[in-house]
Amino acid sequence: MGSTLELILLLLASAVVAVTAFRWVHLPPLLGYLLVGVAIGPFAFGLVPDSEQLRRLAEFGVVFLMFSIGLEFNLQTLFTMRRAVFGLGSAQVLLSAGAVMVVAPLAGFAWQPALAVGGALAMSSTAIVMRMLSERMQLDTEHGRTIVGMLLFQDLAVVPLLIVIPAIAQGGDVARELGLALAKAGIVLGAVLFLGHRLMRPWLHMVARRRSHELFILNVLLLTLGLAWLTEMAGLSLALGAFLAGMLIAETPYRHQVEEDIRPFREVLLGLFFVTMGMKLDVRVVVHEAPLVLVLVVLPVAFKLALTAALARFFGSGPGSALRIGLAIAHAGEFGLVLIVQATDVGLLGAEFSQLVVAAMLISMLVSPFILQASDRLVMRWASSEWMLKSLELHRIAVQSLATENHVIVCGYGRTGQRLAHLLEQEGIRYIALDLDPERVRQAGAAGDAVVYGDASHREALVAAGLARAGALVVTFADTARALKVIHHAHDVNPALPVLVRTLDDADLDRLLAAGAAEVVPETFESSLMLGSHALMLVGVPLTRVVRRIRDVRAHRYDLLRGFYRGESDEAGDPDEARSPRLRSVALHPGARGAGRRLGELALDAIGVTVPAIRRRETRMVRPGPETELAEGDVVVLLGGPEQLAAAEARLLGR
Repeated sequence: MGSTLELILLLLASAVVAVTAFRWVHLPPLLGYLLVGVAIGPFAFGLVPDSEQLRRLAEFGVVFLMFSIGLEFNLQTLFTMRRAVFGLGSAQVLLSAGAVMVVAPLAGFAWQPALAVGGALAMSSTAIVMRMLSERMQLDTEHGRTIVGMLLFQDLAVVPLLIVIPAIAQGGDVARELGLALAKAGIVLGAVLFLGHRLMRPWLHMVARRRSHELFILNVLLLTLGLAWLTEMAGLSLALGAFLAGMLIAETPYRHQVEEDIRPFREVLLGLFFVTMGMKLDVRVVVHEAPLVLVLVVLPVAFKLALTAALARFFGSGPGSALRIGLAIAHAGEFGLVLIVQATDVGLLGAEFSQLVVAAMLISMLVSPFILQASDRLVMRWASSEWMLKSLELHRIAVQSLATENHVIVCGYGRTGQRLAHLLEQEGIRYIALDLDPERVRQAGAAGDAVVYGDASHREALVAAGLARAGALVVTFADTARALKVIHHAHDVNPALPVLVRTLDDADLDRLLAAGAAEVVPETFESSLMLGSHALMLVGVPLTRVVRRIRDVRAHRYDLLRGFYRGESDEAGDPDEARSPRLRSVALHPGARGAGRRLGELALDAIGVTVPAIRRRETRMVRPGPETELAEGDVVVLLGGPEQLAAAEARLLGR
């Protein structure tokens, strides 16, 4: 590469292509970063040299990843997850590393490189697994919480491994080095936690009172990088300091705000980290040693799968849950790559063997999302008792609904679902609710609520809930993809059943109505209606007129509220808003094509645009009909998507 600017442009362009492609196929973008690193690295096209400056910059990706993990980690969380973290997690790491150390002498390896390889292979990808569990809404399930606990211990176990590997490479006293490092870590940890716990909250509170978002972000960056520097100066790792910073902020009320502010830095720098990891892979070695690489992929993955599933069963998980845990933990992880690179740099591993191990780990990471996506099918096929557990689950749902008829099926028992259930109960209307949070189901069931564990997007669960006999079905979760599945199953089994769907805004309102929803209730519209009704009554509008106005808006499917005028600040909002209908005002200047023509002649509805209002001088016409004739000087209010609005404006103005 020539200049630094050219290097940055190449990395940015590659990252954009990778993220776009992997988002398109619903895979974690970090896999795209890995492939970009392979492609532009020194072993493939050689577009980017593997420089020390680039590696140091990429380390900040790990720093912010550990900071984010620290935000989720506090003493209460640790205590709640102690069994999964220190029981199952420690057993998995120790036995995985120990197995490699037992087998290594048979292959002619000393225990020092075996420890490095074993520790690396014991790691799994926190970034990949957490993203996949979140997208599949499994973080709050039994196996999801166990997986998170194990990943947390792996992240903590990296710290002593990063200390031990250089120590054994230099031939020093490992016990002494580790003891000294742990003593320093204890002193730093105690000082940071003792002083930081007392100083962090008042300091952030003082900064927040300045009401400067820029100042707040600068302080978060200073605290994160400052503690990372402090731990590095103490001979520990940058990642440990960032983890401590996250832990301290997690105890303050500003945790969620900090998480939002730090996310852009974390995602971009973590992407750069994965690019540098991909640059470590020599494709020629993989091609020449394909059988050996394949063995190094299959054997560790199969061993970790079997070991983790067996340990999960030993710690009390069911067969299906244990298998899901094993499938999630079986592959390699980003911190494993860090350990292999470190072991190579200090001379514990040869460059050629290191390439084989790195290649195997990267390949296992690349295939892990596909394994996780297919985990439900694999569990149903491999776990013989899973069918029985599924049958018992459906049996429990059927028992609840067996004696009910003309009842309401409530899909999702969060806040909205619980409030709806209480209203139904007060009116003497029977209901059955389906929810995927086992703790919520347990507590609500113990209190007497008619809620059972089940996935409402699965046909079998809906049928067991009495779909054929129900009087109505309500989807209370704002997830359009799952809601569409529910609507499809409901209409397939009981076409006459009315389905009510909750959504956040009007982005998918038409889509849900077209799928067969009887009513779609957008939260933003209903909150606007409530605010408007209170405002109208406060200024003296009679209650009967207010009720009639709200009823009219609802009767016309929120037409008067759909869309809104975009400003500059809206462009930086949620990308999903790009799909939401928007409003645009078009003034008909003299000579405009639309002037003197009827709305019906312009056929704006054919291109997906409606006209909710027209302003003519001081008069505003609401819901003009197709016979309305436009005149010069009219301001036509259009409602539609960005492309449709552009086409409608061209049709009106004659561009």
